[in-house]
Amino acid sequence: LTEVLFPGALQRADELDKYLKENGKPVGPLHGVPVTVKDQFDVEGYDSTIGYVGRAYKPASKDALMVTLLRDLGAVVIAKTNLPQTIMWCETDNPLWGCTTHPSDANLTPGGSSGGEAAALALHGSILGWGTDIGGSIRIPAHMNGLYGLKPSSGRLPYAGLTNSTDGQEHVPSVVGPLARSLSSITLAVRSVIDTNPWLHDPKCHPLQWRGEIHDEVQTRKLTVGVLLDDGVVKVHPPIKRIILHVASKLKDQGHEIIEWTSDLHSEVVDVMDTYYTSDGGADILADLSVAGEPRIPHVRALLDRAKGKALSVDQYWQLNRRRLAAQTAYLEKWNRTHSSTGACVDAILCPVMPHCAVAHGNCKWVGYTKVWNVLDYSALVLPGGLVDKNLDVKEDYQPRNELDAWNWGLWDPDAMHGLPVGIQLVGRKLEEEKLLGIGNVLDSLADT
Repeated sequence: LTEVLFPGALQRADELDKYLKENGKPVGPLHGVPVTVKDQFDVEGYDSTIGYVGRAYKPASKDALMVTLLRDLGAVVIAKTNLPQTIMWCETDNPLWGCTTHPSDANLTPGGSSGGEAAALALHGSILGWGTDIGGSIRIPAHMNGLYGLKPSSGRLPYAGLTNSTDGQEHVPSVVGPLARSLSSITLAVRSVIDTNPWLHDPKCHPLQWRGEIHDEVQTRKLTVGVLLDDGVVKVHPPIKRIILHVASKLKDQGHEIIEWTSDLHSEVVDVMDTYYTSDGGADILADLSVAGEPRIPHVRALLDRAKGKALSVDQYWQLNRRRLAAQTAYLEKWNRTHSSTGACVDAILCPVMPHCAVAHGNCKWVGYTKVWNVLDYSALVLPGGLVDKNLDVKEDYQPRNELDAWNWGLWDPDAMHGLPVGIQLVGRKLEEEKLLGIGNVLDSLADT
């Protein structure tokens, strides 16, 4: 936790109890639900530091729109949670608040950048958590902690009033999304927020109502699911492959169609994303670091070394935007022309979240399985898939194909990782949140078969 809001939370809880007693009905669908939010979410009177020492003791003057809406829906915001310096990392560490550890083993990372949220939820510190995602920051912690997490497409949920790193960039927008211990909690949270018509208050929010008919319809028919096991860069550890194949097999047993999905377009998408990360030459990060002269976590040092202080020119930036659009178009066309043996279109892609489960601090490097969907602006949902089993997930005789692959394979230890959670990722097209959540219910039901 970075900020505890207990006095105000207790006061709000008393108000909600009084309202229910006097009116005989709840304030809204989230009446009395304890909620935590990532440090980025502005809460009046509290800091939003995004992991920088230089942003401490500068409390927000008003609540972020999402905080206002959650409270209007009856939720009780009880705390803010940790994130990495700059936000832009798949672990959770900074010089101000320190390192967040995995609930099951303090030597392991809970992931990031919404790692504080995931750890709090895994420890039952709240019922519902809210994070942000620009490259996997909701999905990676959900995967590593056995949680559910949704990355919506940009503009589906309100972002107004959040403090952000590289604020002002529009090429790959950061998005708000929920984390929880149940899929029903995720669905209720998303539907409730959308039902408040947030586009009336946030100009970047799409005026798109909750489409319950899509959510329900997809659960009544046979699905076509593309299965992606390898992004061509970093091979996943054995338990991740095993669990995805097991889920695919169960879907097939239920009559759903399973087809192979290839990663032939991913390298270009990832390269575009990596270029965007340093498009300002690191100026935004350096400006924040200079305020207090604070130390840099290793990932930030590496990011700045890669940036080399060289910002893209306007023309170079425009050309990069053209590459992004071309990549998005190519992927859209691939999806449109890919059909099952019966001619059905692909409903969703089933794929890994990370090439590994929770690892020792400082060992997360490759997020190619998540950030590709941010560039494409597709909806993505993570669900708990299973656990590492040292009796099933044995070491393989594998020759890594590159340095990153060798690094990842060197992390694989079936004995040390035994019992750790493994998530699975469902990906849909842009703004297909209802459809994904419905398909998620189908996958959840497989656990009972």
